[in-house]
Amino acid sequence: MFNRRQLRIKVLHILYAFQVDHEGSVTEAHKMLHSSLEKTYDLYLLLLMLIGEFQDAAIERIEAGRLKKQPTPEDLHPNTKFVNNKPLRIIIKSKSIAKEAANRKLGWGQERDLVKKLFKSLVASEEYKSYMDNTERNFQHDRESLNRMFRKHIANDEDLQDWIEEQSILWSDDLDLVCSIVLKTVKTIDEDSDDLILSGMWKEEGDDRQFLEDLFSKTLDLAKEHDERIEKAAANWDLERIAAMDLILLRMALAEARTFETIPLKVTMNEYIDLAKFYSTEKSGAFVNGVLDKLFTSMREDGTIVKTGRGLIE
Repeated sequence: MFNRRQLRIKVLHILYAFQVDHEGSVTEAHKMLHSSLEKTYDLYLLLLMLIGEFQDAAIERIEAGRLKKQPTPEDLHPNTKFVNNKPLRIIIKSKSIAKEAANRKLGWGQERDLVKKLFKSLVASEEYKSYMDNTERNFQHDRESLNRMFRKHIANDEDLQDWIEEQSILWSDDLDLVCSIVLKTVKTIDEDSDDLILSGMWKEEGDDRQFLEDLFSKTLDLAKEHDERIEKAAANWDLERIAAMDLILLRMALAEARTFETIPLKVTMNEYIDLAKFYSTEKSGAFVNGVLDKLFTSMREDGTIVKTGRGLIE
C-alpha cells in the first residue's frame, strides 16, 4: 500500500511535528509514526466500507418510497440496479473487511446522517444517473461503474473531505493515495470470488518497514552532524534563517543518501526537491536542490556517502 514516497512523507510529517513540539520525546514521535500508518490503513478500510453502506442507504430510500401515502409509479417499481450491483454485494459480504473492521473497531454506525447525506449527493450525480439509466447489466459494467462513481464523485465530495479532515489532520494528505488503492481493490474484484483481496500495508514488508525505521532514526541520530554541513553549504544562511520544513528535508535527504547504499543519489535528490516544492515555500525546491548538490558532491568525495549496486546508477 505504502510506496517509498508516502513513507518519506510520513516521516517528514512526524519529524516536523516533533520539531515544533519541543516537549515531545523521540519515543512518542516513533509511536506517532506507526500510529499514522495504521490510521491511513483505517481510512482505506472505511472508504471501502462506505461504498457498502450506500447499499443500505439505497434500500432505505426504496422502502421510504414504497411507504409514501401517495407513492409514484417509480416508488412502487423502483430501479434496483445499484442495490443489486454485484461487486458492491461482494464488498458488503467481505469477510476480509469484516475481520479487519472488527479488529480495528471501525464502522459507520455513528455517522448514519453523514452516510445518508453522502448517498443523497451521489444519487444526484451524473455518474449515478448515467449508471442507473443504462440498461446494460453485467459484472464488468457494474464494477467499472462503481469505480467511476467513486473516482468522479464520492472521493471528491466536500462533505466527506470535511469529515476526513475532522477525524485526522494527517488523513487529508493520505486521501489521494488511499482513494487510488480503493480503486485498485475494486478493480480486482472477481466475479467468481466470494471475497475481495485487500491491499496489505506494505508492498515489500521487510524492505519498506526497514526503510521507514532507518530513515526516521538516522535523520534524528545524524541531525547535529548534518546541521553543521548544511550551514557550511548554505552560503549566507544560518540555521535559524532556514525554514523548518527545508531543514528537515535536508536532514532526511542526507540521512537517506548515507544509509541506503542502493538508492541512487539522483532518486534521493529528486524526491526531496519535489517534497520541498509541495510542502514548503515557493523557493524551497531550488534551495534544497542547491544545498544537496553541494553536499552530495563533497560527501562522496570524502567517503561519507558510499553507493553500491543500483545505487551507482547516475
